[in-house]
Amino acid sequence: AETKTVTPNSSEEELVVQYVVVRRDLIDTWPLGSVVTLEVKGEIPIVNLSEKLKSNGILHKLWTEQPENIPTCLATKAYPKSMVSPFFRKLKLCK
Repeated sequence: AETKTVTPNSSEEELVVQYVVVRRDLIDTWPLGSVVTLEVKGEIPIVNLSEKLKSNGILHKLWTEQPENIPTCLATKAYPKSMVSPFFRKLKLCK
């Protein structure tokens, strides 16, 4: 994902990027659904998803970018698909 932001000390826009990296070798051995990247529409949905996972005992990491304190991405522990897919069923692939 790329966004542009204006830094406090500059009037020029600075490109902000976030990289999601997956292991290519897993694509050959795991179902594609195990390694694809999904999207949510913003901060509130990603925080809500994190809370829902937490309340259901699904271990995950909500990455919060510092020093801005902005939640930017979420990753679960590896689980059998049947355990976690219901939480992600409504999400679209990030294109």
